Amino acid sequence: MKSQRGVTLVELIIAMAVTTLVLGSVYLAVNSTQRHSAAIEGKVVAQQDVKAALDLMALEISMASYNPGFASDIWRTANDCNTAGVNEYRGIQEATANALTVEMDLDGDGDTTGTNEKIRYSYIATADGDRYIARAVGCGGGFTAFLGDKLADGRPLNVRVVNGDYNPVIPVFRYFNGSGTEIPVDGTADGLPAKTADIRRIVITLAVETEHIDPNTGQRKRLIYSISVIPRNHVISQ
Repeated sequence: MKSQRGVTLVELIIAMAVTTLVLGSVYLAVNSTQRHSAAIEGKVVAQQDVKAALDLMALEISMASYNPGFASDIWRTANDCNTAGVNEYRGIQEATANALTVEMDLDGDGDTTGTNEKIRYSYIATADGDRYIARAVGCGGGFTAFLGDKLADGRPLNVRVVNGDYNPVIPVFRYFNGSGTEIPVDGTADGLPAKTADIRRIVITLAVETEHIDPNTGQRKRLIYSISVIPRNHVISQ
């Protein structure tokens, strides 16, 4: 009868070492997959949020100066909503690098007093770290965070809008005339607001970063999106 030999201490140590290496490799692979999935998920959520925001902004801005009845004196100033002597800029009463106010007579009643007939988008960037796009409707109404949010509100964010954090700063809004020449936002006779009536195309650019840090890089991922809008009604409005 053959003698039976047990496992030696050296063999046991080797087996334990191999098992530890295998388990460690499996852990690293699973952890890497989870980190990669989290990074992809954060990017996808950011893309969905920004795309939806850009689509709505483009839709509303494209309706600027909509005036189906060709009514006179319906446009209201961006700040106080008065109507006297403001037809020069028609349905684009404010056009700057970081703010845009558009107006439209959606219901065809000859005025723009409806809740959604005056819309203002603006970029908010504060020393406290707020980075978002705000949207306000109507006259004298308060704004709400449209993309991103105030950090003090404590609500979970998917993205921060960081146009102002780049050097040079990325303007949220850029304006072009019918020849494709960019209209400067400089307050001169050849720029805005003087040439507001010449606006034929508006480019919206949103530079965003994910709120959550990418576990693979230790940093927030940054993305830049852009869309071009043609406010066709602005050409023909009165």
